[in-house]
Amino acid sequence: MEMTFRWYGSKFDSVTLQQIRQIPGVTGVITTLYDTTPGEVWSQERIHALKEEVEAAGLHISGIESVNVCDSIKVGDKDRDMYIENYIQTLENLGKEDIHLVCYNFMPVFDWTRTELARKNADGSTGLAYNQKAIDAINPDDLAASMEKMSQGTVLPGWEPERMAKLNDLFAMYKDVDGEKLFENLVYFLKAIMPVCNKYDIKMAIHPDDPAWSVFGLTRIINSEENILRLMKAVDDVHNGVTFCSGSYGTNLENDLPHMIRVLKGRIHFAHVRNLRFNDTSRENYDFQEACHISSDGNFDMYEIVRALYETGFDGPIRPDHGRNIWDEVGKPGVMPGYGLYDRALGATYIQGLWEAIEKSEKRLGGN
Repeated sequence: MEMTFRWYGSKFDSVTLQQIRQIPGVTGVITTLYDTTPGEVWSQERIHALKEEVEAAGLHISGIESVNVCDSIKVGDKDRDMYIENYIQTLENLGKEDIHLVCYNFMPVFDWTRTELARKNADGSTGLAYNQKAIDAINPDDLAASMEKMSQGTVLPGWEPERMAKLNDLFAMYKDVDGEKLFENLVYFLKAIMPVCNKYDIKMAIHPDDPAWSVFGLTRIINSEENILRLMKAVDDVHNGVTFCSGSYGTNLENDLPHMIRVLKGRIHFAHVRNLRFNDTSRENYDFQEACHISSDGNFDMYEIVRALYETGFDGPIRPDHGRNIWDEVGKPGVMPGYGLYDRALGATYIQGLWEAIEKSEKRLGGN
């Protein structure tokens, strides 16, 4: 595996490439052209400039997260083929710049959904949190406004103001899109882009829905072992693969994370490793918050998750995912919620420690 770190670009991220370079073991970044809009073609010139900036800091681009899929493709309207052609052109430009991994999602309207961006922990740190009762009591317009207020002026991925300003129109677009239709549109999209992915060896790694169930009546389909295996079979090409995000799949405690990793062997191209702490698992008041990465702070056995990745031969990029805000990052304007420096850096070293211990243990057992 390669340890990486997400970076939104020098104009948008409070974390610098120089800081990332100093995190032990981190050699690559997962980045994006954050000021592009879904459906827009990424020019080779802009991709090249981004690549040069990263390489000048002693790192390299390990993958892109995200080349966002526009809503026309997701709903399958009359413009989808035009936007798919734009997407293909972007992939070709990435391939020409020797970039071979794209993480994307297929969630309707909203990206990840949380009800709090800075829930306070007992130690004074803050983190992202979700409460079902709060979701059920609020309408989408109010949630969008609340997210904008809580973000302290930071533009949140998936919650861009220009998208939220068209919320009613977006809901109208999806009113006749059920789970089967959304799945069909995803398969149509993937089959259309596989030729360029094969040409340039670009691995498409779909990110799971977060949380792993429908929100505000909007269907979600990448949320379980059954559904993700169905997608792998529907487009049975190694370039159609998975971003295994333990925190997203893990929002549903019925998902057996280590088992899912094992059944997806060979199709996991990218991994997000993080922990969640569940406070209430009743349907009406389902409540969780994002913990630090170590097993004891949450509900996941991080050792078993990393061991499953190791034992299945995972050799792609891995990154610590959402972290808490700690050490005076709490409440600081410009720090993207979940994407401060310090807690994620601790997560990167913890994951590497687990990997090293597992690797050396396996080698010693093999030697005996």
